[in-house]
Amino acid sequence: MAVDLDFLASGDKPALLALSDHELLSNMQSVLASLEYKMHVAADHEEFDRLFSGVQYPIVVIEDLFCATTRAENRTLTMLQHMPMQLRRHAVVVLIGDSYETMNTMQAYQLSVHAVVHRGDLPGFGRILLKTLAENDFFLSTYRDIQNRLAIGQSL
Repeated sequence: MAVDLDFLASGDKPALLALSDHELLSNMQSVLASLEYKMHVAADHEEFDRLFSGVQYPIVVIEDLFCATTRAENRTLTMLQHMPMQLRRHAVVVLIGDSYETMNTMQAYQLSVHAVVHRGDLPGFGRILLKTLAENDFFLSTYRDIQNRLAIGQSL
């Protein structure tokens, strides 16, 4: 078995894609390439698990029917939903599907992701992603500040 080695440099912005639909995958690759992300594509649940556990991805894009016929069968989404927060805090998770209202925060919260996007709104995915990333950075800024202070021994 050949080993696939894909190296990341310190300035790379990696993104992990878990998409079964080839048209959707092509669309996401185009959008993320325009935002200068280096993409890794998971072919199945096992590969997603291996990739996610090996790299801190700032962006994870998942299709609701990734390697599944129903959302309940999507083992990748279920794994992320049940993963302890300290293991997934570094990643902004975006879920794409037909049954979501784009940027509906309650749907996203219910599904343990940062944003949900309806397939019909994919032409604006770049703007949606940038807004989601900015909101996440703002939300976590205090947490990260405290973590940095504790790391260098400053008192709070």
